[in-house]
Amino acid sequence: MASGLDTQKLDAVFKSRPDILKDIHKAADTPLQVQLFNKIASFVYEQIGEPRSGSSLKRRRVDIEPSQNGNTPTTTASAATIEDAASENILLEIKDISVSIPQRKKFELCFTPKHIYARAPNTTAPIPGIVYAWKEIEYAFYLPVPEKAQVQHNYVLFPRNSNSLSKSGAPTEDPLMFTISANAPKPGSIGGPNAGAASAVSDSYSTLFHWAIGKCLQAAGNNVQIVTADSAKFHSKVRQPHRPKEPAVHVKAFRGSKDGYLFFLENGILWGFKKPLLFIPLDKIAAISYTSVLQRTFNMVVEVFTGEDGDDEATEEIEFAMLDQEDYGGINESYVTRHRLQDRSMADQRKAKRELAENAKGKKGAEDGEDANGHADENGMTELERAQIEAEQQLQDDEDEDEEDYDPGSEGESEGSGTSSEDDDDDDDAPGDEMEEDDDSGEED
Repeated sequence: MASGLDTQKLDAVFKSRPDILKDIHKAADTPLQVQLFNKIASFVYEQIGEPRSGSSLKRRRVDIEPSQNGNTPTTTASAATIEDAASENILLEIKDISVSIPQRKKFELCFTPKHIYARAPNTTAPIPGIVYAWKEIEYAFYLPVPEKAQVQHNYVLFPRNSNSLSKSGAPTEDPLMFTISANAPKPGSIGGPNAGAASAVSDSYSTLFHWAIGKCLQAAGNNVQIVTADSAKFHSKVRQPHRPKEPAVHVKAFRGSKDGYLFFLENGILWGFKKPLLFIPLDKIAAISYTSVLQRTFNMVVEVFTGEDGDDEATEEIEFAMLDQEDYGGINESYVTRHRLQDRSMADQRKAKRELAENAKGKKGAEDGEDANGHADENGMTELERAQIEAEQQLQDDEDEDEEDYDPGSEGESEGSGTSSEDDDDDDDAPGDEMEEDDDSGEED
């Protein structure tokens, strides 16, 4: 009965899998099964065209694989953005970097005055989908890779539109995530006009990238800081089997069917490291509660402001499941209570602080010393600066009133002590050399 099979198309589609062909011939013992196998072969054949070999079929799958956010690489970075980045002089290039998102592959990372992008070895063109403007970076993180015997860290850069808190709105871009070891860069892996300045901060990959990313963000007028996990402020109670003497700064948690890790950071909660990554800023959190509290696990529900349809009060719930009971006390006391996330009473103050920060950014568009109408007062203060100071004073007065009624119990620390921002030690200790564009670098070629 197997003689009725379309062997030409079956051989073309499954040439690299003779075991499957053998099973098909064995199973095709009725006319209906023969017809079914022929339909499957025809469909696959039409989708991929005539494959010449198993290796070419594999390459084709890799080339067209879209991101799990539903975006193809070409939509992430427009052709114009790629051309802009390619036309700039490269300030610094670092070879053999393991990129995980948007694509899992080793690339060279190139730093230009306005962009960071990846390119394949021995090429000059940026990889579509891995081109990011410094001014568009909204969040930056440096976090340990969990459950690794050797110490590794992930850098995660979120550009705008790469992080969505609403279930109805998928991110339109992918963040950039790449992994580094604790070692120093290999000789010859750093190039570009700023390689000399970079060598002074190349004791390790982390000091190199903290310096390079920090300087480029600063030069682009972007005040985003690289946020790291601080075990002194939060760490898991669960012992790490791979590095038992080192406190873990992550908590295992499921998001839907995907397993991952939660990081409780100074500016919000990050879930990674599988696509799509998710970051929930503190000022977007309305409240945190717990469900399905069992003997060994519990679920955490984060109510977030989504701003859907222009409604600032619109919220949705994001649930993380199967957290270990050992971590309940640390999460609830060291993070949720410290940041007053257990109810919505403090949500308005967090939102007000965010609005103040956004107003401060908007002020940069005007000339220094001018108000909204282009005039400064007798003290040299703009109208926006006066409004900001008055709003901050009002927030401080409200917090003082709340603290008078608040009993910290056995914690013995004042509220908000964990909300102060961390200064990056690596960045502070780095030399003050700026990432500068070499005027002659563009004339050599």
